[in-house]
This record gives sequence, structure tokens and C-alpha cells, in this order.
Amino acid sequence: MIIELRGLQFVNKGAELMLRAILQKLPECGVEYKLAMRHSEKSPKDKVDAIGALRKVTLQKNILNLNFVTYIMPKFIRNFIMKKFGVVFEADIDIVLDGSGFAYGDQWSSMAIQQLCLEINRLNKHGKKYIFLPQALGPFSRDKDKEALANSLPKAELIFAREKESVKNLEAILASTQNVHHFPDFTNIVKGNLPNYYSNGNRKFLIIPNNKMLSSKNNNSEWSDRYVNILVASGKHALSKGYEVAILNHEGIKDDNICKQIQAALDQDIEIIRESDPLKVKGIIGASRALICSRFHGCVSALSQGVPVIGTSWSFKYEQLYSEYGQRHRLVGSDISENKLANLVEEALDEGQMELSEEALEYKKQSMQMWDLVFTAIKNANLSVK
Repeated sequence: MIIELRGLQFVNKGAELMLRAILQKLPECGVEYKLAMRHSEKSPKDKVDAIGALRKVTLQKNILNLNFVTYIMPKFIRNFIMKKFGVVFEADIDIVLDGSGFAYGDQWSSMAIQQLCLEINRLNKHGKKYIFLPQALGPFSRDKDKEALANSLPKAELIFAREKESVKNLEAILASTQNVHHFPDFTNIVKGNLPNYYSNGNRKFLIIPNNKMLSSKNNNSEWSDRYVNILVASGKHALSKGYEVAILNHEGIKDDNICKQIQAALDQDIEIIRESDPLKVKGIIGASRALICSRFHGCVSALSQGVPVIGTSWSFKYEQLYSEYGQRHRLVGSDISENKLANLVEEALDEGQMELSEEALEYKKQSMQMWDLVFTAIKNANLSVK
């Protein structure tokens, strides 16, 4: 059996944390399998090779899609290519696990949705399964997208909508939501690793920025004027209370400029942590006193470990996340006053790491239930392969 990992990469730490979550859980599925993954700038060959995955080659460029040709190619030729070069095609894939996080909706291109629907249709025709791991989906307002999705999504094996809003977005376009389930982000059960260099975490206030707060993806243009200032102000409040401040780059090059702006504005010897291992990133978050964070999986890493986290939002997925964890009061808007921000920072620092809430424990349980459904689908697919 060949399982393709889709929508995952090694630059964005949230995406890589989802990848690590999959790699930790898949060995429990009870069947033998090989992994496959596309190569890209964010998923280079050496990284894909390091996880033991075959290279998935797609015959697609923009609107041109020739993946149907791979089903015509004789199997003995495909097997030779796989054994000789470690390359597989769509026809070789038995099941797709899509962990895109947030890639399908009005904030993204229609082309991505159209190509997705064509692929689901082809896979379904050939008895292959497509599973959407928990992710944000929608909204969908473009007529051609709604028509394509209404036809294709019922053919997916499982669709795990991460937020209630995502469920509503799907209900609005589908005649039946029989294969749609509501489950939380599945990185909440991943165990982090604390690096040796990160010490005295209980006295540290972390700042985790996100360049998307300043991009066209954020429909609230008011953030463009206030975002960096709000992050800087939170750091100054923490410093005034005698805590250390560190800036954690959760993304890479795109977030580094904001990290440097914050560092310069705080006018002190503030460290910028550039950690490449997502498990260590989660370990750092879990060992910290409190944080302000604009990265979704940074927020999940804090909430699932009982660390107080003030959040900012560029998408509905943040509002849903904070509401589900009973922390809506800690998600701030662009209009927050300096006094209210100071109070939130002080409250978070005073509180420090807490016992896991009932919500956090429940969501961990739900993630385990989600994997049970995935494993059942994999086992059924394996029987059909045999």
C-alpha cells in the first residue's frame, strides 16, 4: 500500500508539526505501507528522503492536468520506475492523507479547488481513497467552486472539518454531509522536545509573529497599522514585570523581518529563536511562562499544554479555536487598548502554566478517535489492494 501525504511541508512549523503527528501515529495503523510525497521548494528531496518517502510526481501545470495518463501506463513500467528511481504517480497511490491545514476556500485560488475535485473524482473512479485530516475548509462563495465541490466531496472517504464554521461551510454546499466529521486540530497529541539551550522558560514571555497578519489574506486592514506595535507593547509589559522576553520564528524567512522589527523596537538584548525542529518548537512553547502568538499551531501548542496564550487572528479558524478552548477573552482585536493589553499580559504571566482544562483533555481524546476512523479506512483500503 502507498499512502500519499498531501499539503505538508518542512518550512512552516505548523505544517511540519502536522507531518510529525502523522509520522508518529501511522505506524499504529496495523498494515504495511510506503509513504509518498511531492518534492517542492518547501519539501526538498533531502527532507522527503529523510522520512523514507517515495517521490510523488504529478503531471500537472496550472490548468493543464495529465495525471489521467498514469492510469494508462502499464503497471510493470510504473513498478520499474518506482524500484529504480523511487518515483510514483497518481495511479500508484492507494490513499491520500490531506493535511493542508487551510488551503481550500475563498481566500485561496479557485484553481486549487478545481484540481482537487478532478483528482478526487479520478481516485474514486479507480477505487482509491481521499481523506481530509482536520483542517479549516471554506467559506465557498464562487459558483464554479461550489458546483465542483458538491459533485466531488461526497466521493472523499472522510472529511474532518476542524472548526464548527468549517462544518457549516460544507453543509451550505453539500446535499449530504455523511462523510463529514468535526474533529479538532490533531497536533494536540504530539509530544514536544525541549532543546537544551532553552532554559529558565518559566520566566520567559514568548512573542510569535505571523506575516499573514499583514498580508492580503487578512481582511482586517486595521492590523497593518497596529500589528507590530501590539506585539512590541506586549513584550514591554512583560519586561516591566521583570520577565524575560524571547521572539520565536515559527515560519522562517517570511516572518524573520517582523521578528527583527520587534527586536529593534524593544531596544534590549532580545533573543530571536530560529528553531528548525517543530517538536522542539512545541517543547519551547510548552516550557514558557506565557506568550502572544499569531501562528495557529503555535496557539494550539500552547492551549494543548496549558500555557496561557494571547492570540491575534487573520482567519475564522482562530476565533473557533479560542472559543472551543474557552479562551475567547484572550484573542485580541486590532482595536485593543494599551491598558487592556497590559492587563491581559499581566494576567497571563500571573497565571503561568495551568493544569490542562477539561476542553484540552477532551480534544486530545477526540484526536485519538479521529485516528481510529483513519486507521479503519486504511485497513479497508489495504484489503481492496490485496
